[in-house]
Amino acid sequence: MKYSKATNYALHTMLFLAIEPQKKPIGVQQLAQQQEVSPTYLSKILTKLVKAGMIESASGANGGYRLRRNWEAISFLDIIHAIEGTASLFDCSLDHGPECRIQQVVLAAETKMEEHLRSQTLGELAEQMKNCSHDATAQ
Repeated sequence: MKYSKATNYALHTMLFLAIEPQKKPIGVQQLAQQQEVSPTYLSKILTKLVKAGMIESASGANGGYRLRRNWEAISFLDIIHAIEGTASLFDCSLDHGPECRIQQVVLAAETKMEEHLRSQTLGELAEQMKNCSHDATAQ
């Protein structure tokens, strides 16, 4: 499966926000530098995440973005849907109807993939990342 660069940046931005202390919002410039991406492009992605209720934005000199409450429960699938929408990845272009065997196979695969992505939460990944960096500094 290949997803868009926007989804890739969204996933990495959300993880970065989850790992960083949430004392103050992080500016788009810093977030963009972290991933070596245009701040304008990242702003469009961040706007989708704000609309999805995953992050909040603060304007002004000390403005920026931070995760909303209960961010730990946000799944990979939630983030992907916020950027890509919820349309099926696999859509048979031929009109065979629901009895199309090929469509049945790919939709079953999509269901399993979505279950896996739904089970992977931002909180779990952030905890794993923190433990990895702690283990590396302990050695």
